[in-house]
Amino acid sequence: MITIGLTGSIGMGKSTTAEMFKAAGVPVISADEIVHELYNGAATPLIEDAFPGTTSNGVVDRGLLSEMLLRDPGGFKRLEAIVHPLVREREHAFLENARSAGHQLALIDIPLLYETGAEDRVDAVVVVSCGPEIQRKRVLARPGMTEQKFEAIVARQVPDAEKRRRADFVIDTSKGIESAKEQVEDITRRLRETVRK
Repeated sequence: MITIGLTGSIGMGKSTTAEMFKAAGVPVISADEIVHELYNGAATPLIEDAFPGTTSNGVVDRGLLSEMLLRDPGGFKRLEAIVHPLVREREHAFLENARSAGHQLALIDIPLLYETGAEDRVDAVVVVSCGPEIQRKRVLARPGMTEQKFEAIVARQVPDAEKRRRADFVIDTSKGIESAKEQVEDITRRLRETVRK
């Protein structure tokens, strides 16, 4: 089985592309969705210990946590030390299930793949990309997003050009949904052929 790592900077269309892989019959797990579950359960007491006042009723308040991290960027490392091992456990279980079910491919959607060194945990990296103007427009259209937040997020991410250079495959999402779907189908076909060999 080939494990695909899907990544891309904020606003590049990664979540939509992950859904296309799912539609192409590839089991998909999202690191963001795992984190969302962890913030509503297993990670909550650990985060409250490290960042007092950022949880209530057993749930992490992402807004409060985000504000605290904007004021103290050093907190990202503490947060990652809590969350990343828990995410890896879930990913490992997902891959074992996909392998047991006989799938040729399985995909992990990892927003900060290069930033966290996760390329070592996958067999192929697919980077989702588009032009900076499209990216900015998509991100600033999100509720609660500000220029300051956008710039802070981009500053923490490996530049898009670097991601594309290091990728095994690049999906250009600036040409619309149909084009992206064709690119996804082409990649899955090529990878499945590799498994058959």
